[in-house]
Amino acid sequence: MQDIQIMAAKVAGALEHMWERLSVTQQLMLRGIGLFTLLVVLGGVVGGWAPAGVAPTGGKFFNGTASVSSYFEYQNSLDSSRGEYEVARLRLARAEALLAYSSQYSVPVDLAALIYDIALQEGIDPDLGFRLVNIESSFTERAQSRANAYGLTQLQVATARFYDSDITMEDLFEPEQNLRIGFRFLRDLLENYGDIDLALLAYNRGPSRLKDLLDSGRNPDNGYPGILMEGYTGGF
Repeated sequence: MQDIQIMAAKVAGALEHMWERLSVTQQLMLRGIGLFTLLVVLGGVVGGWAPAGVAPTGGKFFNGTASVSSYFEYQNSLDSSRGEYEVARLRLARAEALLAYSSQYSVPVDLAALIYDIALQEGIDPDLGFRLVNIESSFTERAQSRANAYGLTQLQVATARFYDSDITMEDLFEPEQNLRIGFRFLRDLLENYGDIDLALLAYNRGPSRLKDLLDSGRNPDNGYPGILMEGYTGGF
């Protein structure tokens, strides 16, 4: 008897250790499986109590439907909990990323959030988006270059009008609009060239100028991609 008790204690301890190592989602799934098993067993017991040909309650024979219904209700609740857990996890990851970018580039969190969210919406790696804004404008919303490029991503009006025919120079000083068009332009260049260095050169020099250099057999590299991509480990 004592040996059995010792063995039972060891098993219980091992199970407790395994349970603690499970994720929240795995624990919820195991609880769901356990409840389903319990409901099926109880259904069989209740069904066994009813005499042959006699309905236990309500004039209907027990057929296990109540157990299955309860299981699906619990499964729906489990799915909802799992969804809420995933949303919470993504929100936490976003918050951590915003704080990291805000600290790294010494920019307000609301601007970091704008860059981060629009980059994702336009299909750009946020890290690449932050690097682009940093090298183009140093996060200065009303930046203007001698080449008549404006705003956070340093867009020229002619380039921006490929995406919005009504846009004006003043519109390009509006952060959200500037970021959205700038990141969309970069996304298109990445897709067209299939090479991040060429895409960045086209962004910096302009697609027409890059084509002229390549067609003439000259090296178009001006150091821009190397500066922007230093230490970058992401992709596109």
